[in-house]
Amino acid sequence: MSITILRTVDAWWTSTPSGAVPIDTDAATTGELLAAPERIEGARAGAVVVPVESLELVSPVTAPCRVVAQMTNFGSHVRDAGMDPASIPLTFFRKTSGSISGPYDDVICPERVRFLDYEVEIGIVIARELPVGTEITQDNWTSYVAGLVVTNDVSARDLQLPKTQFFEAKSYPTFTPVGPALVLLDEDELKRFADLRLRLWVNGDLRQDMTVGEDMIYSPLEALQALSRFQRLEPGDLLLTGTPVGTALSAPPRPVEIIGNLLPAATKWKLFFKRQAGNPKYLHDGDVVELAIATDDGAIDLGRQRTVVRSAR
Repeated sequence: MSITILRTVDAWWTSTPSGAVPIDTDAATTGELLAAPERIEGARAGAVVVPVESLELVSPVTAPCRVVAQMTNFGSHVRDAGMDPASIPLTFFRKTSGSISGPYDDVICPERVRFLDYEVEIGIVIARELPVGTEITQDNWTSYVAGLVVTNDVSARDLQLPKTQFFEAKSYPTFTPVGPALVLLDEDELKRFADLRLRLWVNGDLRQDMTVGEDMIYSPLEALQALSRFQRLEPGDLLLTGTPVGTALSAPPRPVEIIGNLLPAATKWKLFFKRQAGNPKYLHDGDVVELAIATDDGAIDLGRQRTVVRSAR
């Protein structure tokens, strides 16, 4: 049965039908908390209960940690970018854990960024050490997954695209809001991963809405198998699993793309972003971004995240 973990600046909590119960632990990191599951289980019978809404929640995933992300991992997103899902390899990029922020913190847009984008993603939190060379199989992959979180892979497209610089474009402080909860799942519940629906709204307008089963290209099993060949992972590390169609960024029509590819790179990107300037979907100061991930029947619910975009200008 799932256990919902919440975190405040000075404490860890489990969420119960009657409210939030503190966990008796001195764990300073997510990894340390996961190393003592008996403390988490014991908290569920705790006598102290407070309203969840009274807590000032921060990210349930602590930094420093590894933040690894899958690229273009939903078919609809790939097609929207003008590519064929069948031709997309399994690839990754890294984000700094300094980009992690809380589920209700402001997203700060740097002064140099004009085209700020959003991506709702399921975050997988690693449960135990996964050394390079570990054999990941259909039978054991769930043992390496502690639980799931709502994440927003915020992206500065005007930095990402011309330089193909994912690391900078996605790593500024507040560019990875996480939470509100870390939902610990057992093996049977993780088998319902494909039933999870990802949704994102901007100012109440539904922009992204898709289930994993109808759109994800590479599963968590395949991602962990690939990572185990070269990337060590440890408890509390975070793996982002891709986003569906609906982001602000969209590929230009094919004829325009063909013409653009004939131009010098500087000219091509100047014209591309001149066209993007007319796209109202990019985020602006004061925009409210809300994300929710759950199964349609509500059996698994990762919660609802709400952030406000603030300009650093």
